[in-house]
Parts: sequence; structure tokens; C-alpha cells
Amino acid sequence: MALNKDQKAEVLKKVSESMKDAKAVVFADYQGISVNDLDNLRSKLREAGVRFQIVKKTLIRLAAKENGFEEIPNEVLEGPVGAAFSMEDEIAAAKILATFAKKNKNVKLRGSLFEGRVLSVAETKELANLPGKEELLGKLVYLLKSPISGFHGVLYNTMGGFVRVLNAVKEKQEQAA
Repeated sequence: MALNKDQKAEVLKKVSESMKDAKAVVFADYQGISVNDLDNLRSKLREAGVRFQIVKKTLIRLAAKENGFEEIPNEVLEGPVGAAFSMEDEIAAAKILATFAKKNKNVKLRGSLFEGRVLSVAETKELANLPGKEELLGKLVYLLKSPISGFHGVLYNTMGGFVRVLNAVKEKQEQAA
């Protein structure tokens, strides 16, 4: 269904606002994906605070220009393209789309907009392979806890050894008496 000029202006406004508010925008080719698979993908994205929207490429280009992005290369917006707007976690959209693309060969990453730059497909895949926020926080906690645990172990063993020596001296004195 063709959109009239007012409808296109409204869609452009929404896409531009979403692009402005998003921490990252990931583009994916969805041609050949079933409706059920697309619904599953959208629900996974929604759970992570990501909005997936299918928009005309010209409107995506106009919204990108309004938000200060340079010209988006043709290979990024090749074929039917959906845009995933990550509102909370910068890499959530790239991670979910990359994982979904492994299971469904019809979904392909095309590129992304991240930190004021247009990323290629390879850069977007690298972004998807980065560890998530929770994983990084877990590693940080482990790194902070590790020296303390080691110090505790050394002190505990030293005190335990001291107690064993005192106990051995006590037993020896009891035997001598």
C-alpha cells in the first residue's frame, strides 16, 4: 500500500526520533522470512528494549541525514531492509539479529549506525560478538573479588597452620607430662 505525502512525513518523523533516541541502529535483510519467524524475532527484540521497524530506504536515508549521519552506503541498504533501534543496550540489536541469522539463513546483517558512524557488515558482526553488559559486569566483579579471595585464602591457611602447630605443641606437652 502506497503512503501519501502526509503519511510519509509522519513515518519520517517517527523514524528520525527513534534514530535520535537510539543508542544504535542495526539494519538487517529480512527477505524470505516467514511471518511467524518475523514475529518471534520482533518479540525477542522487544524483550531487550529494541524496536524493529520496516521502513522505505529513502526514509531511512532522510532520517539518517537529519540525525547527522554521513551518506549510508548502498550495500547497507540493499534489498528489503528492517531497522532495529536499540534504546537501552547498544549491542542488543546486533547480538539478537546475529544470533537469529545463524538459525535463519534468510536474515542477514547489513550494517549499523553506532556512535555517529556508519558501520559495515563486518564491523556490525564484530559489535554483535562483544560481550553483553551483564557479562562484562560479572567479569568486573570476578576481577575485583579475585585478589580478596586469594588474600583470604593465604591468611586462612597461615592461621590454620599456626593453630595446628599450637595443637601439636599442646599434644606433645600432654604426652610428656
